[in-house]
Amino acid sequence: MVAAEQENGSSVAMAAGNMNSKAQLVSVKRGEPSLVAPAEPTPTGEHYYLSNLDQNIAVIVQTVYCFKCPPSGRGHEAGAADALRDALSRVLVHYHPLAGRLAISPEMKLAVDCTGEGVVFVEADAACDLADMGDLSTTPDPAALGQLVYSIPGAKNILQMPPITAQVTRFKCGGFSLGLAMNHCMFDGLGAMEFVNSWAEMARGATELTVPPYLDRAAVLRARDPPLISFPHREFEEIPDVSGMAALYGDQDLTYRSFCFGPDRLERVRGLAQSQAQASFTTFEALSGLVWRARTAALGLAPEQQTKLLFAVDARRRLSPPLPRGYFGNGIVLTNALATAGDLLASPVSSAAAMVQDAVRMVTDEYVRSAVDYFEATRARPSLASTLLITTWSRLAFDGADFGWGQPAMSGPVTLPEKEVILFLAHGQERKSINVLLGLPASAMDAFQELMDEI
Repeated sequence: MVAAEQENGSSVAMAAGNMNSKAQLVSVKRGEPSLVAPAEPTPTGEHYYLSNLDQNIAVIVQTVYCFKCPPSGRGHEAGAADALRDALSRVLVHYHPLAGRLAISPEMKLAVDCTGEGVVFVEADAACDLADMGDLSTTPDPAALGQLVYSIPGAKNILQMPPITAQVTRFKCGGFSLGLAMNHCMFDGLGAMEFVNSWAEMARGATELTVPPYLDRAAVLRARDPPLISFPHREFEEIPDVSGMAALYGDQDLTYRSFCFGPDRLERVRGLAQSQAQASFTTFEALSGLVWRARTAALGLAPEQQTKLLFAVDARRRLSPPLPRGYFGNGIVLTNALATAGDLLASPVSSAAAMVQDAVRMVTDEYVRSAVDYFEATRARPSLASTLLITTWSRLAFDGADFGWGQPAMSGPVTLPEKEVILFLAHGQERKSINVLLGLPASAMDAFQELMDEI
């Protein structure tokens, strides 16, 4: 079952059978994939450097942007796919590593082989209207939305997948969608947003980019020689599962729900945390603390179970000097908070919020440099065992991607990349609400729902 949480706290449930019906309704027919190469010659025959902050998050992130057919009728009949393909070839001149392929460098790290062969581009047709897709931000349906994004058939690892694929899907109503599958090692959310907005600028006829990409990652984020590890970096710590979570996730299907926190509800959460501690917390700190506690309770973790919270902090302005404007790459670093389930649940929300706040404050220039050096010395990757990873897109203006047809009618992720991930998404025209999207085993989701109803 899938449910969408509405702002008044009520749930709209969608049974698995309805999900399958929706996927069948979409029924996308794809054409043959083609390659879109840069419109002008770009550097080839070299390895493009990926920093140690890029190495740890080489996962595919799928997003969809949906555009209605405008009143003028300038929909897919006017060649939206051709316009997007042409603009893509021109923006790739600036973002040329995206036209290459992932490889392993002589240092045994991920790098980009600058082949210049291009982005995989697919045109498709859906047997339904755009309205039949529902609201992407409140009703997650990976089976249906997955048809709007192209995945390489038979690919067994990321080296067999290009850094980005693009699919333009035409709907019967005249609207269309742009589905992107992008490897996170190429950029973080802000970098991806700047790329998509630059592509949109080209589609609207621009000859220069408002924010040109800064490509030289090696100049600003190389490890120190020798590496200097000055923090414990418990984000990499492997936590034993003493609560039988592997069995729980193995026995039950994942249920996805989206819980909407409007401005009043967010203020209640923040006020609750602040009143308990007589301290000041940001909305992110209070909401993260609340969700961490609620998920821990819903999963029924043993009191002695160590639980870890991970989340990314934008380090661009925390580095000294700051990363250059338009930095093309991951400018985020993972930070962490740890507690036993018993201690977390025996303490108020303010205690969890304070741990989140401490984790945010821990991220300084030295912390980021230490994290870069830690990977250089250990090649370790963050462990997700007994972990909640919160990813926030609430400050990313993906709805600003105007390719010439106005802003997207809706946009959002196709699915969550890992079962341990919770996503914070901006919601509403003024972007003052936050949708909390997560997946849990069915029994745990029912318990989580009850806890959210109390807010």
